[in-house]
Amino acid sequence: MERRDLVIIGAGPAGLAAGIYGARSGLKTIVLEERLPGGMMTEAPLIENYPGFSKVAGMELAERMAKQCKDAGAEIRQMERAERIELNGEEKIVHTSKTKYSAPAVIVATGSAHRKLGVPGEEKFLGKGVSYCATCDGPLFRGKNVLVVGGGNSAVVSALHLSELASSVTLVHRRDKLRADVALAEKLRGRVNVIWNSIVEEIQGSLGKKRVILTNRKTGERSEIEVDGVFVLIGEEPRSELARRAGVKTDEAGYIVVDRKQHTSIEGIYAAGDVTNFPIKQVGAAVGQGITAALEAYSYIRGLT
Repeated sequence: MERRDLVIIGAGPAGLAAGIYGARSGLKTIVLEERLPGGMMTEAPLIENYPGFSKVAGMELAERMAKQCKDAGAEIRQMERAERIELNGEEKIVHTSKTKYSAPAVIVATGSAHRKLGVPGEEKFLGKGVSYCATCDGPLFRGKNVLVVGGGNSAVVSALHLSELASSVTLVHRRDKLRADVALAEKLRGRVNVIWNSIVEEIQGSLGKKRVILTNRKTGERSEIEVDGVFVLIGEEPRSELARRAGVKTDEAGYIVVDRKQHTSIEGIYAAGDVTNFPIKQVGAAVGQGITAALEAYSYIRGLT
């Protein structure tokens, strides 16, 4: 058993911001991350709406945040998966894949996972032409034809990124208007072909070419498009299982319910970032929530609340 003042689960923007403020407040702080620091931010080819950076690659911003977190005095343990939160009176015990930690306060910043289409062929071709990360897998499709599914900022940014690599990029969106920021959507003109009001029904083909079956939601007409790769970017789902198993309240969609100070339903457990029911899923919003959670945890630990 290792003892800490504050255990933060997840090293995305919310977790790293919490780590910075926790350590700077004088708390013995550890940040646990089952993969590499940065969370889904590392998959963003380019971030253009984070204050202070007109343009920055998601990976670069993640690396800067992680360095700042370490420089502040927080310990980051990557490739260590949190598996269970045990409540022991006022103490919380976080069991991981390597050891366990005892602390009076825990911040859950486990983020979200890619939402899947749930259609035939998606799982079969995962890693073999189907991807959820344009930054990771885009270079594999240089000079080829790709399809992007989605209509939000992530889908549009990824489509624009892929347009610099692929021979052609087609974006399929289920509605007649994108959910992405107007400034981003306007950049698609002349670079990306858009198929409106359509959904993917099935992904067929081989390890090479893929045949994607589409249905127009308004006319019911079915069509096919042949591509080399399919990038699915239709949103995320909260990774809240760990907190829910500990008894933390979640809403009907699975998001952790927090108040405006990031308190959860269990005293001493806070949550921040995309895993919470806060409606804005942006890096800047996650950072603000992480800061709030860390300062609230400090007040709780020091008996100031």
